[in-house]
Amino acid sequence: MTRGRGLGTARVIGPGATLGVLGSGQLGRMFTIAARRMGYRVHTFSPDEDTPTGQVADLEVTASYEDLDALRAFARHVDVVTFEFENVPIEAIDAVEELAPVRPSGVALHTAQQRAREKMFLADRGFPTAPFARAATLDELWDAVATVGTPAIVKTAAFGYDGKGQHSVTTPADVDHIWTAMGHQEAVVEQRISLQTELSVVAARGIDGETALYPLFENRHRHHILDLTTSPAAVPREISTRAQEITRAILEELQYIGVLCVEFFLSTDGELLVNELAPRPHNSGHLTFDASATSQFEQQVRSICGLPLGSTDLLRPAAMANLLGDLWVGGEPNWAAACRFNDVKLHLYGKGQARPGRKMGHLTCMAATIHVAQDRVIAARDALLI
Repeated sequence: MTRGRGLGTARVIGPGATLGVLGSGQLGRMFTIAARRMGYRVHTFSPDEDTPTGQVADLEVTASYEDLDALRAFARHVDVVTFEFENVPIEAIDAVEELAPVRPSGVALHTAQQRAREKMFLADRGFPTAPFARAATLDELWDAVATVGTPAIVKTAAFGYDGKGQHSVTTPADVDHIWTAMGHQEAVVEQRISLQTELSVVAARGIDGETALYPLFENRHRHHILDLTTSPAAVPREISTRAQEITRAILEELQYIGVLCVEFFLSTDGELLVNELAPRPHNSGHLTFDASATSQFEQQVRSICGLPLGSTDLLRPAAMANLLGDLWVGGEPNWAAACRFNDVKLHLYGKGQARPGRKMGHLTCMAATIHVAQDRVIAARDALLI
């Protein structure tokens, strides 16, 4: 752990206090479980009801993020507010900040929730990214593709997740079609990178500037959705060290309080590039719930409440496999078969925030080696379909 630029003296919000979380999906559920275990009460706010978070929280408030009066009423009954879902309107954060501290701040959320702002924040401060250009009109999109070159990826600037709002450009002739398919939205054009692997660093920064970073995670995606995470990542030590240095610098630049995930591309020529920021716990960090001395969710509680940060030591090499809604297509999965793998932990959390109505979960295994842990979680997931 290290200490950075402090934020002055702030009171510790101790157990017994009430924590507010904006959003009510899987991440909020695990945050709430961690907070309840530490003696806190939790209130959740989202437009949905009977949510993964609401099922374990003390209070579930169902209202629109545009309902500023409801948000202010929510804020009056909590001691601090955080979020597990970054697509909360900045006006909602502003309304809450009038009455309760919001950690991380609205400024950090505003930066990370929109790709164009995020890319400019990173580029202006010298953080490595894939070559990119912004476009708010069709003419600008033509210019951006010409500047970046093809092949490239066009991404909507707002409300993108799991590959949503992304289009491949192989020739300039694709531009008009893509502009129409995107609904004439502001976009970011990125050069397509020849990928070796995708990586992530989950980190926390406390009120006093203390930082704690987890070991580097290596991520495999399927159809743009996280499929498998292993830790520690099988990359050279200098790559891991560099990724953590970049992450720590981003925390400092944002004067961040809370948990942040920095997603990286590692190109085939060994170049480490920042892909995007997630201003909250991250799916790749789910394995910390079982495999780390302190989970990312307990770390979120500690950081926003002004408590010392916990150890990020990995207890053993670990692997996490995602469980998505397609597992339920043929009926209820075979839980008994999967649970015969008695070294594999099962987590289910109901409907997803980003994919309402879809059941979700994950499996985690710790073992003597990454390869054994990976093989075990994949075998357990396969057994669900037997």
